Amino acid sequence: MKKFILIILSITTLGAFAQRGGPGEDAAYVKANYTKFEYQIPMRDGKKLFTSVYVPKDQTKKYPFMMDRTCYSVAPYGPDTYKSSLGPSSQFLHDGYIFVYQDVRGRFMSEGIYEEMTPELENHKTNKDIDEGTDTYDTIDWLLKNVPNNNGKVGVWGISYPGFYTTTALLSRHPALVAASPQAPIADLWRDDGWHNGAFFLVANFGFYPGFTNRQDDKPTQRRGGRFDPGTNNGYDFFMKMGSMKNTNDKYYKDTIRLWNEMMDHPNYDQHWKDRNVLYHLHDIKTAVLVTGGWYDAEDLYGAINTYKTLAKLNPATPVYFTMGPWVHGGWARGDGDALGDVTFGGPTGPWYREHVEFNFFSHYLKGTPLENLAPVNTFETGVNKWKTYKKWPPVEAVEKNLYLLPGGKLSFTAPKGVKDSYDAYVSDPANPVPFTPEPSMDMNREYMVGDQRFLAGRKDILSYTSDVLDKDVTIAGNIWANLKVAITGTDADFIVKVIDVYPDDAPNNTLKNRDGSTKEVKMAGYQQMVRSEPMRGKYRNAFDKPEPFVPGKVTPVNWELQDILHTFKKGHRIMVQVQSSMFPLIDRNPQKFVDIMKAKESDFQKSTNKVYTSAIHPSFLKVRVMNDN
Repeated sequence: MKKFILIILSITTLGAFAQRGGPGEDAAYVKANYTKFEYQIPMRDGKKLFTSVYVPKDQTKKYPFMMDRTCYSVAPYGPDTYKSSLGPSSQFLHDGYIFVYQDVRGRFMSEGIYEEMTPELENHKTNKDIDEGTDTYDTIDWLLKNVPNNNGKVGVWGISYPGFYTTTALLSRHPALVAASPQAPIADLWRDDGWHNGAFFLVANFGFYPGFTNRQDDKPTQRRGGRFDPGTNNGYDFFMKMGSMKNTNDKYYKDTIRLWNEMMDHPNYDQHWKDRNVLYHLHDIKTAVLVTGGWYDAEDLYGAINTYKTLAKLNPATPVYFTMGPWVHGGWARGDGDALGDVTFGGPTGPWYREHVEFNFFSHYLKGTPLENLAPVNTFETGVNKWKTYKKWPPVEAVEKNLYLLPGGKLSFTAPKGVKDSYDAYVSDPANPVPFTPEPSMDMNREYMVGDQRFLAGRKDILSYTSDVLDKDVTIAGNIWANLKVAITGTDADFIVKVIDVYPDDAPNNTLKNRDGSTKEVKMAGYQQMVRSEPMRGKYRNAFDKPEPFVPGKVTPVNWELQDILHTFKKGHRIMVQVQSSMFPLIDRNPQKFVDIMKAKESDFQKSTNKVYTSAIHPSFLKVRVMNDN
């Protein structure tokens, strides 16, 4: 999750490895062809933001700006120290732009107090009414007036948090901002990175904030935060020994990290988080936008999908493009993107995106080159490993169908019949939570998103429902909604639904590349590849801002969105759906008692017997979108 952002952006902000060569070649090119300047750009409220500007030495023509606003530092600092590459990819560096990197307000060398996802204001009545939109506006205005030989056009890009700052750049509504690409953008911090439907993403957040917290005042610094040392890489063991969530402060942070405390103090989707949802503000946008994300983004999948959907819905006359590939967080910006874990994608996908989508998009809007038939929607169809283009997402060709959980562990598009009620039950024990990978570490283990689920075989606290062998391809395109009917013996419970592609016993092996260039064979016979999973904290089943307890023993509907996929379950494969109530330590443990989980005591944790109903009286099903050409 966020912990990967620090690693990824240290690479992607400097520029991805592209077709022209490695970082050594680019570093020499930067020094030979660009001059670096450093500025403290004044904002309307008097604060100054540190900004590095790299200007082409060739001044015989005018250049557009490419800007990246970041909370992860514009280092290296000093006019004589240069980044090893510039722009989203090496192509931009060699094509010639004025590259701008800015520390956002309150981070590193910029003045002000940092707020995590600064709330955006609809009205700015005084100079003190500032947000990321006004900071972007003031920066663009200053650059246009003070950097010579610009062509009056600005493009902005960024991945993850810088993706959020790219989205807020749209809210500047500056007329010179003609192109922007929010990539894996955080859109709603509560829903993207912190909580998924109220379930807290523990392992992703816990280790992030010490390193992120390099300052909590208005004093600029080049100092970075320190890493938290857990003394072990066994995440399952560490977090079990840590105990309840309140022990994060009682044992470790001691209330010293303001941003962590904001998360602990606001477990519900209250006004604190609503104010930080940038999606509410994405109207009246005139700038052309390219939204990019990855199907296997463990951090900000929600942000990419919903930033696109909101922009497309609220701004129908604005060019809004959308690309989703088989990538992890930021995976399109570097490397080949040809595999994840044991799963392969038929060849490189990253270089194609960088050249034919990203570079094509910015070159057209900033330099007037032909758009080369860039489709509104470019999505990679996993399972068959093909790029598909559409006019909008989800595709209008996709038809809604229900995929039912049936007695006997069956899964079918045919609804259950009869008048007899039926259910399956399991005991969920917080003292023995289901692991999310075979050996959970202190990291996100992002490969879990395509991981083989057979490592959980034999556990009694997971329900599995499997279709018959498919007699034709089944392609699901768009979001998935879980609709469960459940009854529990406690007053709260989590429910996690996993959608799994079960390979046939004669599936061919996958050939994967090792880091040293050698190859290895991975047996795919019977492989249970997770395609999508998503939790729901049951007390938020009716409203994220108003949790309410379950009535023990009462049959209760619990419905939630699993987010979008474009995946083909091939002929000869089977579709599996699993239901469980823990996924540790990816997700914190639910005490299964209606309490404030961030303040729960050890005595609050209890077992719960959870029933999932499978009858016509109380049907449980997934609502999916199936392409009608299958």
